[in-house]
Amino acid sequence: MNGSFRVGNLFGIPFYINSSWFIVLGLLTLTYGNDLATQFSQELGNTLPWILGLITALLLFSSVLAHELGHSFVALYQGIKVKSITLFLFGGLASLDRESKTPIEAFLVAIAGPLVSILLCGFFVSINIFTSITGPAESIVQLLAYINLFLALFNLIPGLPLDGGNILKSIVWKITNNPYKGIIFASRVGQVFGCLAIISGLIPAFLFSRIPNFWNILIGWFLLQNAGRSAQYGEIQGMLADLNAVDAIIPDNPIVSNNLSLREFVNEYVIGKEARKKFLVINEMGQFVGVINVDDLKIVNTSQWPLVQVKTLTKPLAKIETVTAKTSLLEVISLLEQKQISELTVIDENGILVGSIEKASIRRLLTRKEQAKTN
Repeated sequence: MNGSFRVGNLFGIPFYINSSWFIVLGLLTLTYGNDLATQFSQELGNTLPWILGLITALLLFSSVLAHELGHSFVALYQGIKVKSITLFLFGGLASLDRESKTPIEAFLVAIAGPLVSILLCGFFVSINIFTSITGPAESIVQLLAYINLFLALFNLIPGLPLDGGNILKSIVWKITNNPYKGIIFASRVGQVFGCLAIISGLIPAFLFSRIPNFWNILIGWFLLQNAGRSAQYGEIQGMLADLNAVDAIIPDNPIVSNNLSLREFVNEYVIGKEARKKFLVINEMGQFVGVINVDDLKIVNTSQWPLVQVKTLTKPLAKIETVTAKTSLLEVISLLEQKQISELTVIDENGILVGSIEKASIRRLLTRKEQAKTN
């Protein structure tokens, strides 16, 4: 997340704070400090309410952090790497390396956060019931109980990107056996709630000539924007899941036989063709044997080109990343990102070279699919 800086690790998970967090910390400190100063002015004096206000705000964010750790611990139990936890304007965010593999696992990750908040609410309520604390301490504990209850209920709203949206996603995934339909459906519900929040924030201004509820508008905008991105992500992922590596093969694939003469190679594949720096070379069985670089043609005199075969300039590759023709494009993209490479070689079930696939060819395929959908 932009504007975030790392402050350490929590149980091995990188912990970040976004710059927007300090704005909310300051506002909460002022709000809670003012409340305490109003209620307990004689008991606390002039300075202590603001110190307690800061402590209360920090305890609130500790509750948010515990909420995110709930998600994280369940994810870690499922073998999912937690890339980071970030505190920001709207609370917290646990960034996971991948999605859960099954609907029930996704449900458990999603519900863990609200459950932690509910448990914390019960804990603070129990303190007030079973202890004799009074005054400012009682007020702070009551507030923390209320905040954790609100945090749980708010996050259970059934729309992405909230936890309730992830719960809804897992339910739709279970019913349809399609995780991407779950993402799209829960995202659309999230957009509806975002619109409702914005409308509720504008109602005071339009109906009662009062100041709009900017907090509602801000939350609505947050839901609307993030739900929209989730829906777009779900649509793209769903489209990719239905496509295989062979669908995104580079057009006019640069594959040549190692038995061609250099003259035949130049005439048929280089002159008048799209400029390419290298070509994949196959043997008589159609199996990949290496690459030939066009620049290497310079080391052979043009008068010798009809007599020298492509295999002479072919450079074998000790290791090449390959995928089968039927590999899902989702897996292809994951491999490209994981290996930090720009191109993969595609082979069929018999080891015969089919062609190459790269990020650009995947983007072109998606563009064609989107255009076909809109036409």
